[in-house]
Amino acid sequence: MTQDTLPGDGVWTDESDWEFADHEGELDQEHVPMPTLAVVGRPNVGKSTLVNRILGRREAVVEDIPGVTRDRISYEAQWAGRKFWVQDTGGWEPDAKGLQQSVARQAEQAMQTADAIVLVVDATVGATSTDEVVARTLRRAKTPVILVANKVDSEKLEAEAASLWSLGLGEPKMVSATHGRGTGDLLDLVLESLPDTPRETLGGTGGPRRVALIGKPNVGKSSLMNKLTGEERSVVHDVAGTTVDPVDSLVELGGKTWRFVDTAGLRRKVSQAGGTEFYASLRTKSALESAEVAVMLIDASEPVTEQDLRVISMAADAGRALVIAYNKWDLVDEDRREQLEREIEREMVQVQWAKRVNISAHTGRAVQKLVPAMETALESWDKRISTGALNNWLKEIMAATPPPMRGGKLPRVLFATQASTRPPTFVLFTTGFLEAGYRRFLERKLREEFGFDGSPVRVSVRVREKRERKK
Repeated sequence: MTQDTLPGDGVWTDESDWEFADHEGELDQEHVPMPTLAVVGRPNVGKSTLVNRILGRREAVVEDIPGVTRDRISYEAQWAGRKFWVQDTGGWEPDAKGLQQSVARQAEQAMQTADAIVLVVDATVGATSTDEVVARTLRRAKTPVILVANKVDSEKLEAEAASLWSLGLGEPKMVSATHGRGTGDLLDLVLESLPDTPRETLGGTGGPRRVALIGKPNVGKSSLMNKLTGEERSVVHDVAGTTVDPVDSLVELGGKTWRFVDTAGLRRKVSQAGGTEFYASLRTKSALESAEVAVMLIDASEPVTEQDLRVISMAADAGRALVIAYNKWDLVDEDRREQLEREIEREMVQVQWAKRVNISAHTGRAVQKLVPAMETALESWDKRISTGALNNWLKEIMAATPPPMRGGKLPRVLFATQASTRPPTFVLFTTGFLEAGYRRFLERKLREEFGFDGSPVRVSVRVREKRERKK
């Protein structure tokens, strides 16, 4: 079999009807950043029910008590062929104290960063003083706002809902999130209000990079947060599970400002946690989704557990840059170090790419080493490889180590491109399926050639049928 060549246009193929522009155009539609719709309102007006209705599936937690949703949680939605993020928020109380004050901050931040806003009001109650304060704030915002009168389950409630014109946000869109009444028309209006591309992307210029401190309960996350901030920012207690809500702190490290989020320890399974622990687990997942790099704390003085591995997998599956910090290193003797090395080699083979730092949150030992580890991981997370360099490298790899044959045929890679960053995602256009083992081989070789320390790398294969030539 003859070896394919790499033409000057960057397409590795011997088929004249395969064109560079064809592949690039195909990817453009799939990796365009999506705009965000924030769903806001006071507690218990049906925001999460409406989010579920928009999504067409049950994702947001719904309960008949106010304040179940405490953090901003984002979900991917699609309507009429367009994709966008839907951000569920906690209820906004202008005079909120304590926990409700934290909820209010989350809702306000969603309003500041969203591309369109849905303000949900309970039509059966009417406009409250809280609704009026929210509406006054939103009238000053440049972001498009859609006023939704929820719980309009019948025509007789429409007259009462019409009174919401008084909020000064235009015509209230009458819906019943529970029954789906009016939600199709609402979604049409949402698409009209959302821009084609978001006004703000994750980790954009000017803002501090977001770091999520994750790990099982009582591993030292809050102690590390307090050491970094130099104050008792997070509650520390020997009882596992002290932290419930994600706690945000701006931290000066290495001459930069970072936004750290201390999260609740994740249980072995969400289904095993009840009440407050269950919702804490959901909010921790949300904090991880909104972060750019995760710092995973592991108690180095104890054996690596199933909980540790599950949290690590969650960070990797979320596509976040990852630093693994082995905490309580001051308690580790020589025997434990040798044992830990064997555990890492045996149990953590899937995340060998993660940056590793040995620290002591209690004494502050080597905490500053987190900075270069996070910077390297984020640099890899943001890295982009040119199409020419990628295909030249791939040509050499395929020539030296061809993929396994399938059905008596040797799959050929016709073209490769980096579809996106954060994390680096590569798409291979092939004439046949590539075995999972060979894809892992390519990922390993990618890392050897281009780096990507501290970042997951995704390699997907798109099998293309040979096109019939025009006669």
